[in-house]
Amino acid sequence: MSKKIIVYPISANPPTWGHADIMMRAASHFDMVYWVAANNPKKTYMFDLEERLEMMQAYVDYYKLENVKVVSHEGTIVRFAKSKGASFLLRGLRNSTDYQMELELSVGNRGIEKSIETICMFAKPHYATISSSLIRELVLLNERVDQYVLPSIAKKILKKIHGDKAIKSKNGDD
Repeated sequence: MSKKIIVYPISANPPTWGHADIMMRAASHFDMVYWVAANNPKKTYMFDLEERLEMMQAYVDYYKLENVKVVSHEGTIVRFAKSKGASFLLRGLRNSTDYQMELELSVGNRGIEKSIETICMFAKPHYATISSSLIRELVLLNERVDQYVLPSIAKKILKKIHGDKAIKSKNGDD
């Protein structure tokens, strides 16, 4: 029997509890999950590729998942999926805007590689309003983000932007 492999690409700028929840749920249904920090050279990132990969790995370690591999890729994600023997691309949906964008992407991906299906998982209701852009905005305003990301990530991103002037985490730890 062949392994069930899925590819879950995100911008990870930064990765959120919502991203991590979908990754963890996928890991319970697939033999291997490639959690991909998609790198688009036309996009501006607050966090460099190495930082994004480290943040993603922190969630994998937090959940103690052995069937999730954190990697990066620049280029067409469906070609990456094919190179890894994946049959599926995973996309997370929070709302109808996400649905429309993912529908268009899935049509494009299917035009490139018909053997790879796109499947979607809905965000859990309490994650549906979390976005990386919301977190970046709060971080720039030096506000706490520990409810939206892993606490170690919250501390790291606030310190990166604000140094010693970063607001303390909810529990007061440095």
